[in-house]
Amino acid sequence: MNKPKIVRPAECQPARALWFDRKKYVTVNITVQKPKDVQVDIQADKMVLCCKNDEDDVIYNEVYFYDKIEPNDSRERVYDRTVNFLLRKVKPDVAWPRLQKDTAKPSWINVDFDNWRDWANEEDDGKAEFDDYMDMLQDMANSKKGEVPDMGDLSDSD
Repeated sequence: MNKPKIVRPAECQPARALWFDRKKYVTVNITVQKPKDVQVDIQADKMVLCCKNDEDDVIYNEVYFYDKIEPNDSRERVYDRTVNFLLRKVKPDVAWPRLQKDTAKPSWINVDFDNWRDWANEEDDGKAEFDDYMDMLQDMANSKKGEVPDMGDLSDSD
């Protein structure tokens, strides 16, 4: 069953995207505050995200990939502040020097240097690490924020 094609809205803006490369997967995290009406289309050569943020701005990101991915073995997860994509490469063990096919880099796509590493000698495919990362993000999203820790045992003297 084919999904309906996502049409680029007349008035829209891209959201910031951070990506990193692993042996078998490419991960893309798109920053959207409280995404709603999320539509995703993952194809072998591109991905499209269309949604609204907490201020009802229309977000539209379209990326034509550097190389082919396996759409049936790729997935997305929607969180409070991001929409995260795990994309399985058709050619594992081939490094992607950039996310996009086009050499011109749009300002909204950046490398996630916190998660980037040279994986040439890695043994695992990165999926378990990605799942741990996703679980950690979910735990952080579910935890209570804003509570000030009790610091009564601290004193001003040295």
